[in-house]
Amino acid sequence: MVFTALILVLLWVFQYFFLQNYYRAAKERDLALTASRLAAEAGSSDIEDLVRETAYKNAINIRVVDAMGNQLYGENNMGSFSVLAQDKFGTQQFELIGRLEASDDNTYSEIIKNKHFGNKELVLITEMGGNEKDKQYLIIEASIDPLDSTTKIIREQLFYISIILFEMAFIVTIIISRRLSKPITELTDTAKQFGQGDYEISFDAKGYAEVEELSNVLEDAKDEIKKVTDLRKELIANVSHDLRTPLTMVKAYAEMIRDLSGDNPVKREEHLKVIIDESDRLSNLVNDLLAISRIESGKMELNKQSFSIKEKLEDCMTRYQLLIEQEGYDIQYIPDDDVTVTADMEKIDQVIYNFINNAINYSGDEKVIRLVQKNKPGAVRIEVTDNGQGISKELLPKVFDRYYRGEKYKRDVVGTGLGLSICKEILKKHDFAFGVTSTEGVGSTFWFEIPVEEKKHTKRSKDKEKDKHTEAEQREQ
Repeated sequence: MVFTALILVLLWVFQYFFLQNYYRAAKERDLALTASRLAAEAGSSDIEDLVRETAYKNAINIRVVDAMGNQLYGENNMGSFSVLAQDKFGTQQFELIGRLEASDDNTYSEIIKNKHFGNKELVLITEMGGNEKDKQYLIIEASIDPLDSTTKIIREQLFYISIILFEMAFIVTIIISRRLSKPITELTDTAKQFGQGDYEISFDAKGYAEVEELSNVLEDAKDEIKKVTDLRKELIANVSHDLRTPLTMVKAYAEMIRDLSGDNPVKREEHLKVIIDESDRLSNLVNDLLAISRIESGKMELNKQSFSIKEKLEDCMTRYQLLIEQEGYDIQYIPDDDVTVTADMEKIDQVIYNFINNAINYSGDEKVIRLVQKNKPGAVRIEVTDNGQGISKELLPKVFDRYYRGEKYKRDVVGTGLGLSICKEILKKHDFAFGVTSTEGVGSTFWFEIPVEEKKHTKRSKDKEKDKHTEAEQREQ
């Protein structure tokens, strides 16, 4: 409505206040152009015919006079309304010549009012040519009174146009405002319900493209928040259960030591071992929770350094020696040529550790687990394979989700479902490729790849080659 009002005000200002001046300026330009064209033809044989033709076509009065204001020839197509036609003695024409000579311009114009009829005429005079004694002047007279009636008509039209435009603007404003505000209002109401914890609502506002896009974004955000909320609830339930069990065991065995086995060294050692094992489980739970907390807060930083991948994998295997000997697990490391990589060694160690623990939790009755190193052009691929039940194609995309734990499988050890998610965040932070392949009934393989610094031997390999070279020299001597 304001925009429409501004347009109308602009139209009224130009048509009401500036129309007269604009019309006079435009008329003066037209007469000056006509005068210059006629003056250019001065002295030609058909100048008189050209003057008559021009006066007829433009409905104006054209006169060519001498220095005294006497008419030499011309054509009047304005009739009795012409002011110059009523000047019988050429007095006004003589005065116009004087004003032209007094001015610094080549042309002079003014508005003359007809004393008898009250109409106004625009008169323009310029030199036509000739020598100093026989100088001629061209006078052109045109009426500007028809503009008054035109202005009146325009104002009446503007009045009706203003009413029509305001009505149309009002109608269009209502239609557009409703079309724009209705989907936004719907989104707002739905967002309020969502803010109150109602995850069953749906953002499906329709309208213009931007609102539909916003609706889709909010719908995706709702699904993600609902997913995270459900997973957090599951995490709380899992953590509560996982904490309760070891705490109960610790308390129970501590009481047994106090009341029953305190004086029996064999029983006391067994009970203390249970307490230590359950304490380790509690420590693992807390470590996982702290790690995921650092990841969520964005405080995880990488301390990259160069190290031997073969040494790191061999070091990881030493942790599972007791499990191999006591629990009957078949855990083997299949190496490749040693290479040097650059990464955060502690966090890569955590990834390998979590992958192997995950394989232990889901390995089959044969308890076969393989840690494999495969050197590729420009990278080294680390794989951890188990012979468990495998993962279905439907569940594969969820394996690395935070708080996710497979419902189909029973773990032998306690876990929060955060281990693989932590691995995912660490590998993404390093920008390393990773993934999982699985076949139901056969087993699963979790893998990641680390870019190799360059194709060169590690320090250990170099030392071995140096020792061999030294031994060869000694034999030659």
